[in-house]
Amino acid sequence: MITSNVKTAFLALFYFSAPITWLAVPGAQAQARADAINPAEDQRWLASASGRVEPWSGVIKVGVLAPGIIDEVLVKANDRVFAGEPLIRLADREAQARLTAAMAAVAMRKRVRNKESASSAAAARRKAEDAVADAEAAVSEARFSVDKAAIEKRAGRGSDSDVETARSQLARAQDRLKLQGNELRRIEVSAPLPTLAEGQLNIARSELLAAQIAMDRMTIRAPTSGTILQMNGRPGELASPSSAQPLVLLGDVSSLRVRAVVDEPDIGKIKVGQSVLVRPAAFRGREIAGSVSFIAPLIEAERIDAPGQQGKTDVAEVLVDLSESGSLTVGMNVDVYFRPDTASR
Repeated sequence: MITSNVKTAFLALFYFSAPITWLAVPGAQAQARADAINPAEDQRWLASASGRVEPWSGVIKVGVLAPGIIDEVLVKANDRVFAGEPLIRLADREAQARLTAAMAAVAMRKRVRNKESASSAAAARRKAEDAVADAEAAVSEARFSVDKAAIEKRAGRGSDSDVETARSQLARAQDRLKLQGNELRRIEVSAPLPTLAEGQLNIARSELLAAQIAMDRMTIRAPTSGTILQMNGRPGELASPSSAQPLVLLGDVSSLRVRAVVDEPDIGKIKVGQSVLVRPAAFRGREIAGSVSFIAPLIEAERIDAPGQQGKTDVAEVLVDLSESGSLTVGMNVDVYFRPDTASR
């Protein structure tokens, strides 16, 4: 049985301690909310969004046009490459055999054609056709020379000047092919129809060109200058156009930008040229200035897979140019805050 003294002591303890507890808990919760959401901070921004750092060129995905077995990988991640530089070689035994057969067929058909006499107009067309064929062969040889020079340089057996010389020769060969093609089209306007032998030679040359294109596809080249961000191909693996993973990721990292995803209700608050502040998740307290360079004209549905938030939300992509990239890395997560200024769309 509880005595009156004990009951008095218990009630006194309750009344004196309860207010202290009531004051302490809400105060801590309010401070926590203040730390998480600073009203003064929020008033500085019209909107905010999450984003990722990417190369100024965007991430370029390089794949293959036809299935093939990877024979040789010529570059690695972080290598700087030039437009047209060979990245990967596929096994080309079958393609090489078709090319050899096509070259033999052209040589045979040309001998047959040359045995026939031709009028002056037909002879002029023949000469122009031969010049185009020679120019196409010169382009193929020049491209092979560029590949060889690039591979030799990367292996430490060549120099930058060797590569530049080969690239200059390729550019001249391509220019000459254009000129010869224009000349052939000019002559064909008034030339007589080709004979059977001339037609068969033209068909053989078309097949040779197709074989040469197929052979060129056995070498995967850089579509533009940039840095290798990721190399996913390994010798012996099957490279396929249907693969979900690209063989190579490439980008120009000389300058970086941010691709942000903005919720639809905030799109009207954002203008091209608007100032922004970017905060990298990896560097607490770091802030980088930037400006909006592009707003996508399309609203898309983005899937949300966060725990407890499954569903879709309507968003638009916004590109932000950075004033400086510093130690940022492609793929980094950032938060983007849009300043309330007077830039116009």
